[in-house]
Amino acid sequence: MPPTPSPTYERLRDYIDKRMRMSHVYQPLMLMELLGRRSPAPAQDVARRILGEDVTQIDYYTERVKRMVGKVLTGNGITRYERGTYDLVGGEELSDAERDQLLELCRQRLDAFREQRGEEVFAHRSRHRTPISGSIKYRVLTRAKGRCECCGAHEHQRALEVDHIVPKNQGGSDDLSNLQSLCFRCNAGKRDTDSTDFRGLQSSYGHRQDSCVFCTLEPSGRVLLENELALCIADAYPVTPGHSLVIPRRHVADGLALHQPEWNAVVELLKRRREQLSAQDATISGWNVGLNSGEAAGQTVFHAHWHLIPRRKGDCEEPRGGVRGVIGGRQDY
Repeated sequence: MPPTPSPTYERLRDYIDKRMRMSHVYQPLMLMELLGRRSPAPAQDVARRILGEDVTQIDYYTERVKRMVGKVLTGNGITRYERGTYDLVGGEELSDAERDQLLELCRQRLDAFREQRGEEVFAHRSRHRTPISGSIKYRVLTRAKGRCECCGAHEHQRALEVDHIVPKNQGGSDDLSNLQSLCFRCNAGKRDTDSTDFRGLQSSYGHRQDSCVFCTLEPSGRVLLENELALCIADAYPVTPGHSLVIPRRHVADGLALHQPEWNAVVELLKRRREQLSAQDATISGWNVGLNSGEAAGQTVFHAHWHLIPRRKGDCEEPRGGVRGVIGGRQDY
């Protein structure tokens, strides 16, 4: 006859089987750590258990091994790499005592390094390194459609991180226009290989031209929306009601020559203005978004700007072809 289950067993079984509401994997992993030992578990041990199940962390450090530490050790003849595995060159010659002595020497080097560097050792993985809030991170990842904005990897393929395009230590801000979604691989690659002088990039945002009508815009009722790197104004000669312009603050003639943060800022304002106009006017049923770049393309103000033109049914005899109408007789096809 099987023994009668203990009250604790019944209580835990009922909780795990029926009452445990899971928004993540944490509860069962913590319980597994506690059930697997007969002594209290320090919080760090529970964290290690969770870390062992976190595939994204494993993927991150697998890439670090392949691209960095494994590459260095193999290049120095210390390890060999074959079919996804590493081995010590000549490791079979080591006695147990020699292995123990080498392990202790590694430990001493680690302790000395930690004492010198302190908390900076793993600062690149610290969740407290940046004050980016969960809501801001959600907006950045949503804007990127859950994909890395560099390689296109989906969030289900690789862990996504919020990256400052212009680093904070080079003057970059936490504004949405300076944030992008990168997978851990691209973020690590950007950090290690990007040679752009961000100090020069940051100062370029302040470039203005005294004779430019868009550079000298004063805050007024004409400025409808703005962010750190761009602003939105009402067009002085509207094609349709609500016709608006989105203008980068930096003086640059060619709109296709913008820095990535400026692209983000311009697109953000185009979307916000479109949402604003849609909420104000239910008759709007379409949009034309256009950039004139160069005199031959009709540009007359040589400070890049995007036209956001609301369209309504019946506002012209034949709308088919849209922006193709910039060349007479070519709109219809």
